[in-house]
Amino acid sequence: MKKIKNFIVCILSLSCVYAQDKKVVLDNGIVRREIDCSENHVSSSSFLLIANKTQFIRTKAAEFAVLIDNVPYSGLSEWANIQHRDTSTFKGGKGVIISFEKPSDKSVTIELIYMLYPDLPLVHKALRIVNSGKKDIKVESVDVESFQIGWNQIESWVMRQYARYKWLGPYTGNWDDPLVVVHDLDNAKGIAIGNEALGVVKRTSVFLDGKSITAGLTHPDQNYGFRKWLRPGEQWTSPWIFTALYDQCPDGSKVINTTVPDFVRKYMGTRIEQLPKKPMFVYNTWFPFYHNINETMIRELAKAAAECGVEEFVIDDGWQINVDLYEGKEQLHGDWDINKKKFPNGLRPVFDYIKSLGMKPGLWVTLATADPSSKVYKEHPEWFVKDKQGNLANLHTEHGLNRTACMGTDWYDFIKQTLLRLVNEHGLAYVKLDLAIVTSAYVYDDERTGCYATNHPYHRDREESYEVIYRRCMQLFDELHVEAPDLFIDCTFETAGKMQLMDYGIAKHAEGNWLSNIQQPGLIGPLRVRNLSWGRTPVLPATSLVIGNLCMNDEYHELGFKSLTGSLPIMLGDPRKLTPAERKRYKSWSDWIKTLEKRHGFMSYRQDIPGFGEPVEGAWDGFCRLNTETSSGGLVGVFRHGAVEELRIVTIPWLNPDKTYEVKQGFEGKTIAILSGKDLTQKGFSVKLIKKYDGELFEIIEKK
Repeated sequence: MKKIKNFIVCILSLSCVYAQDKKVVLDNGIVRREIDCSENHVSSSSFLLIANKTQFIRTKAAEFAVLIDNVPYSGLSEWANIQHRDTSTFKGGKGVIISFEKPSDKSVTIELIYMLYPDLPLVHKALRIVNSGKKDIKVESVDVESFQIGWNQIESWVMRQYARYKWLGPYTGNWDDPLVVVHDLDNAKGIAIGNEALGVVKRTSVFLDGKSITAGLTHPDQNYGFRKWLRPGEQWTSPWIFTALYDQCPDGSKVINTTVPDFVRKYMGTRIEQLPKKPMFVYNTWFPFYHNINETMIRELAKAAAECGVEEFVIDDGWQINVDLYEGKEQLHGDWDINKKKFPNGLRPVFDYIKSLGMKPGLWVTLATADPSSKVYKEHPEWFVKDKQGNLANLHTEHGLNRTACMGTDWYDFIKQTLLRLVNEHGLAYVKLDLAIVTSAYVYDDERTGCYATNHPYHRDREESYEVIYRRCMQLFDELHVEAPDLFIDCTFETAGKMQLMDYGIAKHAEGNWLSNIQQPGLIGPLRVRNLSWGRTPVLPATSLVIGNLCMNDEYHELGFKSLTGSLPIMLGDPRKLTPAERKRYKSWSDWIKTLEKRHGFMSYRQDIPGFGEPVEGAWDGFCRLNTETSSGGLVGVFRHGAVEELRIVTIPWLNPDKTYEVKQGFEGKTIAILSGKDLTQKGFSVKLIKKYDGELFEIIEKK
């Protein structure tokens, strides 16, 4: 630990050291941030892009803000014993930790953790609070980042809701804001603010006073207000926040096609990027069968799905029963025994059959829901969420007998062992974890959220339960990955807590997120798939978005499959109804995208096509999934959804301008064009779709 004196601290080897008073400098040759530690304060004095010396903030930034026992603190408060130490990550990041104490009694130590990464104009930051005193402390209103920008808010767009939609004026973000971009129209520059907090407790604010940006956790005056209690000697580390700078760019969305996905893919540590082989085609039984499944049906569906090229076969709700059968009900949650009326031989032979067809077997399980008939509920009612009146509660729906378990209890160990039993005894490889744990996507009473119990061992009150339940849920995922490293975890939007909710906090611990239940037949479904996928990518990893419920036997099933290649192809329906020719065609598409993945690794990427916006009725839309590291090429999808024009020019700016590329159409491989990377950017290639509602997939591949 070095005490900051009259010298500058060199953090990255790319920086140089020279004399300057009491400053810590982060500098990777692209971005530079100076933290002024003079006058017993800790405050950013400069945050700029080095090439053009473009400055982004005003001096004397608050740097962070927090309420401790209802007393506000920030970097501009008086601090003692300001010190620093270097830090690094296994992924190549380097940084610094600045620590300081309350000067009066040294009862609180705060650490600010900063990280830089090679070749990125981005600073990654977290805050750690240590209770160094002799009594408990209460932590609230945590802003990990807090600074004032150096341009006029009147001439700025706030790009909100996954940075896809424009807002003018003051803005307070919510659960749908893992990324917000603030774009300066006058000077063609901006800041992307990434918030890695989980679910409904994230908060990013812009221009509430006309000039400030903050990012961190919800405040006490909001729904789902964050709170953390720390006993003496305990410490707590905040979610990470990243800020990415750009300039000389009139398009505020460009940063979500470049810096942001590069950082997320290479350095954030998302689970989907840790898979040596990503899933390419998944089938799920939920629609149209719902609970009405049995062993014979599953075997028939599995055979048909395998003939279509499916790789993961997931049995949804209806396979399970409780230990003590509840008269008149079969779809019960809690004990997770196998319903022997439906599966007389158990699951293992069914799973073995699925594996023999070349697929991985999966199951649907509720993460924290039990029926009162279950043995676990009867034996351990103390493990369940309590409402405001002290009654055991159901957070998922307005009515219903089910009760929600609290992750702030030993339910955690029970559900962990249940899942590991399914892995070890039956060979489970994919688990879809469902239903509300903190708040519901379908209940609008804000008082019916969190756990009001005051005697649960891991949270003290309802406000603390939000953080505890989310955090322990992600900890559970991490521990499952250690003990069952091949298990694919699909954490649904219902578990996340809001409609179609997915964020960085989930993506770092679960490979996928069941994002929706689209069941409209015809043309509406494929459009909604593309709309949801566009609305959350490229900010989030496209392959982590598990978008159901398009049917394999729908009239427009091929258009649906093509639409799903923009995220993770997952289909439902009844593949038994497909003709042999239709199954063969599915297999051709499936084999083709698997070949593209082997050639390009395209599932790690997604970019926008210039001039193609949000998928809507009466327009064209599309996506790119091109490997920007190897520049080998990848997948392009182009769709006409009721547009008047039959032909569009598609330009691709994401490849090497000096290389030559071939554009091939679909699995049949017909060559459409041969162009240099420069011509792909400036001239493009034409796509003609005669039908008003149609789509086509292309491979772009470097020509050797």
